[in-house]
Amino acid sequence: MWVAVYVASIVVVNWMFTAIAPWTTPFGDLYLANIVVGAVFVLRDYAQREVGHYVLAFTALAGAITYVMVDPAIAIASVTAFMLSEMADWAVYSFTKKPIQERILISSLFAVPLDTLAFQYLANYLTPAAFTTEVASKALGVLAVWYLLRLRYGKADLAAAS
Repeated sequence: MWVAVYVASIVVVNWMFTAIAPWTTPFGDLYLANIVVGAVFVLRDYAQREVGHYVLAFTALAGAITYVMVDPAIAIASVTAFMLSEMADWAVYSFTKKPIQERILISSLFAVPLDTLAFQYLANYLTPAAFTTEVASKALGVLAVWYLLRLRYGKADLAAAS
């Protein structure tokens, strides 16, 4: 289920970049997609838990759908950015033995800015406003998931100790 939601969310966010006009700010254009893209980043973590490293194939599938339905330039920027950040995630998930909630935080320290910079640069959407907002959106999403997982695993630890 998470993989399907992940693929659909990539296509929707990429569509938002082309279909919804940006807001002009003193720091450059700001897109609604910059604000909501954090959800995609979190969904990728869940999709990766579901299918492991095969998540890259589903990222490519989302890129192919974006290429056909939205815009080839956005698709190339999106897939490139996701692949780069996925490699950062892969390294953290593969080489650390930390609990999932900690791996999400650690991988995000590397993957979030890398993904954002690569996409915005390649798609020609890079502005200080867009970069800062998108990184903040992704960071908030990651922190929310980290908190929920901590609550979930914390309760399990308490129940086991009882």
